[in-house]
Amino acid sequence: MNKDQIKGQAEEVKGKIEEAAGVILDDKSMQIEGNIRKNVGKAQSVLGDLKEAINDDN
Repeated sequence: MNKDQIKGQAEEVKGKIEEAAGVILDDKSMQIEGNIRKNVGKAQSVLGDLKEAINDDN
């Protein structure tokens, strides 16, 4: 695992928590922010996967 994978997964978890809190508190902006953070985390994790795949090929 590389830094991007770890940071991405951490952001994804934070986003899921923030999104769930928004649902519980009926706060649409918090839900949206959580969803964005979750998706940014997924993207960063995928970037880390790609970097690792490239390094494994070399």
